Amino acid sequence: MSDLNHQRQIIIRWFFTIAAGVLILKALQLQVLDSSYRTKAEATTIDEQVIYPARGTVYDRNGNILVYNNPTYDLMVTYNQVDQEMDKKTFCELLGITEKYFNETLNKDWRDPRFSKSVPFPFLTKISAKDFARFQERLYQFPGFRPVLRHARGYPHKNAAHLLGYIREVNREEVDNSNGEYMPGDYIGTGGIELYYEKELRGEKGISFILKDNLGREIEAYNGGSLDEPPQSGRDLITTIDLGLQAYGEELMQNKIGSIVAIDPASGEVLAMVSTPTYDPNILAIDRDRGKSYNKLLENENNPLFDRSIMAQYPPGSLFKPVVALIGLQTGALTPNRSIPCSGAYYYNGMRLTGCHNHPLCYSVETGIQYSCNAYFVTAFRDIIDGENNFYNPQKGLDTFNYYLNQFGLYQKLGIDLPREKKGFYPTSKFYDDYFNRQQAGQKWNSLWIRSLGIGQGELLLTNLQMANVAAIIANRGYYITPHLVKGLIGNEMAIPAEFTTKHKVEIKKEYFDLVANGMEKVVLAGTARSAYIPGVSVCGKTGTAENPHGKDHSIFFAFAPKDNPRIAIAVYVENAGFGGTFAAPIASLMIEKLVNGEIDPARKWLEQRIVEANLMDATP
Repeated sequence: MSDLNHQRQIIIRWFFTIAAGVLILKALQLQVLDSSYRTKAEATTIDEQVIYPARGTVYDRNGNILVYNNPTYDLMVTYNQVDQEMDKKTFCELLGITEKYFNETLNKDWRDPRFSKSVPFPFLTKISAKDFARFQERLYQFPGFRPVLRHARGYPHKNAAHLLGYIREVNREEVDNSNGEYMPGDYIGTGGIELYYEKELRGEKGISFILKDNLGREIEAYNGGSLDEPPQSGRDLITTIDLGLQAYGEELMQNKIGSIVAIDPASGEVLAMVSTPTYDPNILAIDRDRGKSYNKLLENENNPLFDRSIMAQYPPGSLFKPVVALIGLQTGALTPNRSIPCSGAYYYNGMRLTGCHNHPLCYSVETGIQYSCNAYFVTAFRDIIDGENNFYNPQKGLDTFNYYLNQFGLYQKLGIDLPREKKGFYPTSKFYDDYFNRQQAGQKWNSLWIRSLGIGQGELLLTNLQMANVAAIIANRGYYITPHLVKGLIGNEMAIPAEFTTKHKVEIKKEYFDLVANGMEKVVLAGTARSAYIPGVSVCGKTGTAENPHGKDHSIFFAFAPKDNPRIAIAVYVENAGFGGTFAAPIASLMIEKLVNGEIDPARKWLEQRIVEANLMDATP
């Protein structure tokens, strides 16, 4: 029995001896041989580092890249990690900065609670990938400096600046109103698609948790990176834009002020949207020269930042006459074969009130449109307003007229997927009641006083987008789909929003649209827009010459083609260019030919050359 107890005691002693030895060896490893645990024990903070996502790429309708991501870098610095004996001269040369900038940026007012010697802050931002590559090779020589990858924008083509927009750093108001979505230094879309589709394009930021010691030095990923959240890239957008057509339109409009808007009437998809003067979108990319470039654009007297397609509000001139014809036919003020005489002007009680050009007798609505007779449409407009017996009560007639204008999408934003669209203007009965009470001491107004509306002048204002949309309505014989710029997202079954697929119908009979389309075809074949004729393509168009009290008149034209199953509706507005058939009509016809035929007929190359080489900027007042 005693032998058994003795053996047990020996076993127990050996167990404790071995256990003690294991503990001693483990302590030796932790405290002497392996420094990682001692280093972790010294760690005092976990740093959250933002990982910025790639912004979505933007494509045209044919898969051509319009906007891509261009890597850029922000250089962060932690003051108490900087080697004060570092080679400042080499450092500054590598980054292209002065030693003065180095000293002023590195040395903060450390009494200011915004700064801490152990917290990283931006030292230099917007470093291009090319410049950073040269610096990166020597980065190990400069402790305390850490790069952060950002994603600026790049543009492989010099086109579509207005509709694409650009990105910039968020301002304080945007940060405060973002509910934490944006932090200082983040980028945000400004203007164009970049702003309208900011939510889809921007992506979601990621987070990396880094263990740091009490001196601010990075040790390793916290908890093995298990808590890190990777960034989610923004969604890639497919636009409706035809890059080739867009570029061609900008070429035709160089050295001119104005706009081209081209729409696929069947779908409402915008094929091209040109505003000139324009600029290369690359000059507003995120880099150190962007501020100077932006200021130069702001100082340009021709305002290249202004999008004339959706923000400029113009009198439509004679482009409005087909609308007057349609409303007149629907209300019964006109009949298809109504003849209205013209003696070179519109006369009232023997007085010559509104001039007109010489042309044959307009014996129908079609010929009235063909010859763009002012007397014809002033008469038609007054008959719409006066009705059977409303000369002394024109409010009712004007309200009816405006009821149809509203269906054409006038005096309202059409709802294109771009910011800052203007809605144009048409005068209402209340507008004239207030105006005449204020300006004419209670004078009653009537259709004679507002006759200029019948020929698209007076207080009437439209955007070029609205004019193109009116052309689309006539092309569709009575409806439109809201013009839009985005077809969908790559790799995602994004349903096109209902507002971009819904038909908006105009309560005018289709047969009247057919009549107006016939008249517009005659305009091109034997009317005021012979310069828009394209062999083999039936073009239906209408010229306009909008009066400009400040200088030369504006050249206007809208059209659709082919007449049956149209593929394009287009509006062209060229400021200070004179008669509509001189510049606007041929520009539209070249755009139509480019889309329908794919190239310009050699017999019309002379016309293309004349338009491209024309410099109308000197005509601007």
